[in-house]
Amino acid sequence: MPLDQAGCQQLDCGDPLAYCRGRFELPDGLIYLDGNSLGAMPSSMRQVMQQTLDKEWADDLIQSWNKADWAQLSQTLGNQLGRLVGADEGQIVVCDTTSANLYKAIRAACDLRPERHVILTQRNNFPTDLYIIEGAMSGIARAMRCESVDQQNILSALDERVAVVVVSHVDYKTGEILPMLEITEAAHRIGALVIWDLCHSAGVLPIELDQCEVDFAVGCTYKYLNAGPGAPAYIYVTSRHIEQARQPLSGWWGHAEPFAFEDGFRPAADIGRFLCGTQPVLALKGVACGLDTYTDVSMQEVREKSIDLCELFVRLLAQECSGSELKLVGPKLNEQRGSQVSFRFKHGYALMQALIERGVVGDFRTPDLMRFGFSPLYIRYEDIWDAVQCLKTCLQQKVWLQDKYHQRLPVT
Repeated sequence: MPLDQAGCQQLDCGDPLAYCRGRFELPDGLIYLDGNSLGAMPSSMRQVMQQTLDKEWADDLIQSWNKADWAQLSQTLGNQLGRLVGADEGQIVVCDTTSANLYKAIRAACDLRPERHVILTQRNNFPTDLYIIEGAMSGIARAMRCESVDQQNILSALDERVAVVVVSHVDYKTGEILPMLEITEAAHRIGALVIWDLCHSAGVLPIELDQCEVDFAVGCTYKYLNAGPGAPAYIYVTSRHIEQARQPLSGWWGHAEPFAFEDGFRPAADIGRFLCGTQPVLALKGVACGLDTYTDVSMQEVREKSIDLCELFVRLLAQECSGSELKLVGPKLNEQRGSQVSFRFKHGYALMQALIERGVVGDFRTPDLMRFGFSPLYIRYEDIWDAVQCLKTCLQQKVWLQDKYHQRLPVT
C-alpha cells in the first residue's frame, strides 16, 4: 500500500521520542538530515554557556577549577557518556580529538602486544583512522605494518602476527554496522586487541563495550551526541588494561599528581592517565549539554526509531522516485545499517547543493555519494516525506544541469 503524507503524520503521533525535539534549536522550515556530520544545537546550550561565562569564569575566575569542578569535568562527562555506550564508571574520559585519542589507543595497545607487528584495519576506513595508524607506527621502536582488508575479510585475516585491530563500528560511507562482539571475540582468541571507532554509532545504536569485552574505543561528540562543532572527543579503556596501559602523550594533566609539579612523569592510576594537557572547559560544557539531551532516553527506542526512519526514507524514494539513477549503497536490511542512508548518483554533489538550497540538508562524499543521516531525537517522520518530495522535484527538474550547483565548497 503506498505511503502518503498523512500516514507519516500518523507515525509522528505515535512517536515515543517526539518530546525530545523540543530540546534542540532547529530553524523553521529546515529538514536537517546531517546529524551524522554535525548534530543540532541543544536548547540548553545558551544558558549553560552564559552561566559558565558570567559566573564561573567572569566572577569566580580560577577558583572554578575547584568550585565548579572544572578539574573533574572530563571524567564526570566520561561516566555520563558511559551509560550510552555500555561502560561502567572510570573507563571513559572526554578529552582532545578523536585523532589524538586514536593515536593514544594504538600506541598503548601496541605496547601491550610487544611481540607482534601488524595493525589490521578495514579497507576504506575513515581517512583520519588510516592517517593516525600510519603516524602511530612511525613512533613505535619496532617495525610495524598496516594491513587493510575488506570488512567481510577481517575475521579471516586475523592471525598471531596481529597486535591490534582498528575498526569503525559503522562504515561512514555505506552505514554498514560491523559486528562488535564477533570481531572482538575473534581477535581475543588469537591474542590481539581491538580498538573501536564509535563516531558514527554512539548516540544512535545501543552499544555494550563492557559486555563485548572491548579493549579500547574512541569517538567524537559533535555528531549524534550534539555537543557542538569540534567538541572534545573521548577514549574508553577497559578496566582490565588501565593499570598496564601507557599512552605516549604524557602531558601534565595525565600525571598522578599534576600539582605536585614533579620533574618526571608518573601516570595517574585511573583513566585520567589518558588525559594530556589542560582541557577546554567551554567546549566540555557543550558536551554536557549534548549528553543531557539523552538523560531520560531509552537507547532501544532510539534504535527502533532510527531503523524506522531509514526504512521509511528508502521505501518512499522507491515509491516516489522510481526510475531515477539513484543507487542505494550499503546493507539491504535496515537492521544492518547505522542511522544513515547513502545513495550514489553521478551528479551527487550538484544535487545535494540544490537540496540544501531548498532546505533539505544532507552531505556529500567524493566521488558520487550522497549521505542522509537521521537523528531520532529530533527528526520527524513527516520530515522524511517532505525531504523525499523535495528530492523528487529536484530529480524531475534535473537541477544538476545548473552551473551554480557545481561550484565546490571547501566543506562538502
